[in-house]
Amino acid sequence: MRFRNINIPPIPAVLLAIISVQSGAAIAKTLFPSIGAAGTASLRIGISALILMAVYRPKLTKLTKEQWKFVIPYGLCLGAMNLVFYFAIERIPIGLAVTLEFIGPLMVAILGSKRAVDFLWVLLAAAGIVLIAPWTTNGVDILGAALATLAGAFWAAYIVLGGKISQKMDGNEAVATGMLLAACLVVPFGIFGGGLEGLTPKFLGMGIALALLSSAIPFTLEMKALGRLPARTFSILMSLEPAVAAICAFIFLQEYLSFNEILAVVFVVAASAGSTITSRR
Repeated sequence: MRFRNINIPPIPAVLLAIISVQSGAAIAKTLFPSIGAAGTASLRIGISALILMAVYRPKLTKLTKEQWKFVIPYGLCLGAMNLVFYFAIERIPIGLAVTLEFIGPLMVAILGSKRAVDFLWVLLAAAGIVLIAPWTTNGVDILGAALATLAGAFWAAYIVLGGKISQKMDGNEAVATGMLLAACLVVPFGIFGGGLEGLTPKFLGMGIALALLSSAIPFTLEMKALGRLPARTFSILMSLEPAVAAICAFIFLQEYLSFNEILAVVFVVAASAGSTITSRR
């Protein structure tokens, strides 16, 4: 498991991270009936922290005050983003949750855009959100939608903080330290919520797979990419998230796509492809 020696170009790294994390989200939802959203999040984040700490072995005692200043909020945003998102998909479909969550990084893209062509990709991604968002309350859990939107705010903060911390310290050490802090925030919810009381070897094994798919692998890939891509380009690339989420939900959970959802997928894929083609080196 020598992740540190893997050198993947930033754009493929982001795409692999998206596929990995959305596959993990679909698998995670199958655990909710047994250990709950908080228990699943605790299992995932806790094991991820152990894996990353063992692989990268960050020297916590040697971190400077300035590094702690950025890595602490980065880690807390990382934990809050995942915990709140799990609470959201406990109530609403994954494709809808990811689409609403994407409002966060979309705002980062809008605020960071400077060229006219960038607004075209932002508008395409926004059109996808318009098509899939719950404009009526029919069949939609309002609290779930609100939680997904809140997760998007944490996601936006994660993008901005990740870009800054990657300039202040080694990316591998940053993601390991951040995951440790995320675990300190999330695991108590699983313990005091009773989700971890029914933990079995089977669930533990699934937790390890989930930790690799949803945290250890994608966040490491994202950290590497954030150090080489501007936050704006990274955010627009993440417009693939709703499409991949809907596809993974269909494969693992048999959640079918409506016509509007298929059209939304086309828009967000076009936005991501356009951003990739026109992004500066």
